[in-house]
Parts: sequence; structure tokens; C-alpha cells
Amino acid sequence: MINKFITLFILLLLLSNVMNGQTEKQQNKEDKKARKDSIKAVKVAEGRSLISPLLVPGYTPELGALLAVGGLWSFKTDRDDDEIQRSSMPFTLSYTSTGAVVFNAKPTTFWLKDKLRITADLWYKNMPDNYWGVGAENAINTQQSDSTTAYQREWWWINPQFLYQFKENYFAGLNVDYNYTKGSDPSEGVAEDPNYQVFNDRPLNSGLGLILRHDSRDIPVNAWEGFYLDVSATAYSTAFGGDNDYQIFLIDYRQYEQVGKPGQTMTWQVKARLGNGDIPYGEMGQLGNPFDLRGYTWGRFRDKSLFFVMPEYRHTFYKNDGKISKHGAVAWVGTGTVWDFDKVDSQNMEWLPNFGVGYRFELQPRMNLRLDVGIGQESSGIYFNFNESF
Repeated sequence: MINKFITLFILLLLLSNVMNGQTEKQQNKEDKKARKDSIKAVKVAEGRSLISPLLVPGYTPELGALLAVGGLWSFKTDRDDDEIQRSSMPFTLSYTSTGAVVFNAKPTTFWLKDKLRITADLWYKNMPDNYWGVGAENAINTQQSDSTTAYQREWWWINPQFLYQFKENYFAGLNVDYNYTKGSDPSEGVAEDPNYQVFNDRPLNSGLGLILRHDSRDIPVNAWEGFYLDVSATAYSTAFGGDNDYQIFLIDYRQYEQVGKPGQTMTWQVKARLGNGDIPYGEMGQLGNPFDLRGYTWGRFRDKSLFFVMPEYRHTFYKNDGKISKHGAVAWVGTGTVWDFDKVDSQNMEWLPNFGVGYRFELQPRMNLRLDVGIGQESSGIYFNFNESF
């Protein structure tokens, strides 16, 4: 009996040591996290630069499995201005299972007490790709294969926008667009495509345009409330140094409404991109990218014009103590189509269904890492990115 008590005492003592060790380890982990959060909060309060590095896997229909390295860089253009928002620039460099190399960066910057905003899209891709031709009919009826759709594509896009706030929430500005699409090693199906034949040796496009915008979003990269309407017209011309002449008109409407606690937002986007003139195959409206109908192969559905609508619910979780957490989730549904005004037949337009869910983690104040799983018509994709899709 005494031996049993001694054995039980030893077991309890060992268990106590293990539990104390685990508790101490957990406490050390929490203390370390609290110190990091405190240092980050001080940097944010002082307007100092912050970089959150990231290494993540992913998958998209056009790229296959991928590994992305990058980060989220944020800063203040004027550390003495308490009112101006923090500027940000997410960036990633990816290598994929298909052998593709992809780089993108998306700076959003605020200057001169928010009188001047400069944003940009910066992309580079060199990848084995597929081209189904122009129009929804080709996208649906052309079978993907090494002999019908395969080719190698090099693409880059430099698109800065300069916006001046002439009245509270009202902006006017300049859209500058340089882009380049060059195909090589085309399969028989791609080589026989009329648009590819005409434009592949005219790869450079140079455009200048005007922008009018209303933007009352509280935080543009992760809005919880506000209204956004962007109208722009951009002319691409050989007079600007490009190889082609055409015009793009854009209408982009977004609304954000709080439906519960702060961070619980119902939002929706309606966007139309209308093309006119001889538009190269690489610069036609294309659905299926990480910022619209997530889940479709980017570039399969393309034509001179596109339209889509997408409601999305964004939910930020709260801790047991009532404080807002770093975790969130989203769910969306949407639909869109592509068409050519010269050939449009409303009865034959193909409307693409889309839905998905996502997870959000706050890397920096109001700046998220997002993981989205999108489902399309007989296709799907998993997307890692920074900030929201719109």
C-alpha cells in the first residue's frame, strides 16, 4: 500500500512538472508574442516602416501548385501627420510546378495630407500558358491540350495612377499604362488564331487616360464602410510609343456597409470594362484573376468587354474579452461574362457562376493576409494574397 502511495505521488509530481513546463512554455510564447505586438504598435504609432515577410504555398488553375515568397511593407509618407493613412505595398515572387515565374506588387500610397494618392499595379509573368481564343464560345468549346491551346507567354504590366483630391472624397487624375504580351512556341491551335497572328508581333501597348473617382472608404485596402465609384477612359496609341490603337472605358462601383460589430461588413462590387478598337489578345478583358471571379483560369474567358457583379460578406472574429481578434472569414457569390459589342447576342451570352470562402489574418493593423478558395464552372483555385480582392 505504501509503495502504491509513493508511486502515485511520484506520478503526480512528474505530471505537475510536465504541466508546469507546458504552462511555462505557453506563457513564454504568449509573452514573446505580446512583446512583438507591443514593438509593432510603437512602430505604427510613430509612423515607422514595417515589413511582414511571408513564405506560402498556393494553387491556381493556370499556374498549378506554387510557392510564393514576399511580404507586406507599410509606411507613412509623413511621420508628423497624425491624420494621413499608412501607405502599403504588398509584393510576391512565385515559382510554380509548371515552371512559371511570377512577380507582382501593388503599392497604395498617400501624400501631401492625402491631397495626392499614387497607386500602381506592377506585374511580370513568364509562364507556360494556354490560349483558347477570343470569346466565351471558344473558351467553352476549345479543348485544352498541347496541340490546341498551349504556348509560352511573357507578360509585364506597369500601371501607375496619380490622383488629386480636389474636394473631400472626390479625386481626378491620370492613368498611365504600359504593358507587353509576347507569345512563343505556339501550338497549332494558337498559331492559327487570327488575333494571335495579327498582334503577337505587336506586343507593346502604351496608354494614357483620365480618371474621376469618389472614394469615401475608411481604409482603402480593407474597407469596413464607405462608397467607391471609379470612371476612367484610357486611349492606347502608337503616338504614345505603343504598337496598337484602341480604347478602354472602365466603370467600377463598390459599397461597404457595417452589418454587426466593426469589421463585420457586407460589401459588393459591380464592374464593367468596355473595349473599342483593335485590342490585342493579351489586353482583352479577362475574367478569373485573384481580384474578381476567383476559381476560373485567368485568361480562358476573354473578349473586348467584360462585366461582373460580386457580393461578399466579411466577418472579423472577436475574443472572449470582447476585443477584436486578428482572424476573419469571408464568403462570396458572383457572376460575370465577356462579350464584343459588334457580335453580342444577349440570348447567347455565357454567364459564369462563381462562389467561394476565405480566411483572413491581420498581419498589420487593417492589412490582411488572405487565403481564398474559389469555385467556378468545372474549375477551382486556391489564392494567397495580401489585402482584400476589392
